[in-house]
Amino acid sequence: MAVLPVLLRRGNDALDVNPPAGSHYLSAGGSDWLFAVTAVYIVAFLVFYALSFRARSGEKVFHYIFTIALLVGTITYFAQASDLGWRLISQVNSRPSLALTRQIFWPKYVNWVVSFPAIIIALGLLSGVPWATIVFNIFLSWIWVVSYLVSAFTTSNYKWGFFAFGTVAWLLLAYNTFTAGSSAKRLGVGKDHTMLSGWVNFLWLLYPIAFGVTDGGNTIGVTPGFIFFGVLDLLLIPVTAFAFLFLARRWDYNNLNLAFTRYGRVHNNGHYPDKHTGTTAPTGAPATNPTVVA
Repeated sequence: MAVLPVLLRRGNDALDVNPPAGSHYLSAGGSDWLFAVTAVYIVAFLVFYALSFRARSGEKVFHYIFTIALLVGTITYFAQASDLGWRLISQVNSRPSLALTRQIFWPKYVNWVVSFPAIIIALGLLSGVPWATIVFNIFLSWIWVVSYLVSAFTTSNYKWGFFAFGTVAWLLLAYNTFTAGSSAKRLGVGKDHTMLSGWVNFLWLLYPIAFGVTDGGNTIGVTPGFIFFGVLDLLLIPVTAFAFLFLARRWDYNNLNLAFTRYGRVHNNGHYPDKHTGTTAPTGAPATNPTVVA
């Protein structure tokens, strides 16, 4: 019992172990906030992974997608809360005569490289668009994130050129996810897809604004910037993930062509070739293979 008072007195010493630096740096309150976000991600990850055991075989695709996104979010937020994964960058837009510097954390960009494609894959599977469209959208999200990352680490006003390139990629991505609603409507999930894609694109709209006032323009400090991005990330990944699971209860996975079997993703209205092993081809007749999409 003597250990309990010690544990209660022990606070967040991350900044003592990993001290910040620069003119604009992570504060103790910011570290506490990031650890709180990390805790939310951990709980969401554990709940999501546990729910995958209750899902029927062949209907776990959304569980798998968002479990990965939540786990990566947990790792990256833990790194940032511990004041790890940053570099000190001179800020050209903040009164250069003062030579201000800012802690730029790259783990949040790693988080987006994984979480944005996770959202894209989930929306793409729901809408029924071709895999080529899904892959195209994934690469657009990578261009968006990498362009912002390069912009954040650029110490001159040329950073805004990379910001513009990334924003163009985001606009193309937003257009593609919105126009996929017609495909989703044919599958009978048009309303759900519109709601989910509208929610995601509303949040994505705020990311360029958040970047512009934080790593881009250095208008607000590191801690306020993490509060901004933390709220956006929580609404984008954990909230959207559970929204998918809640709405998926009324989706027909066979009609959505999401019935995954040992043959892959079967496009034959829920006909499972592995359930008809008793049927054999006539003697001398060539064996037929089911139509599958890997």
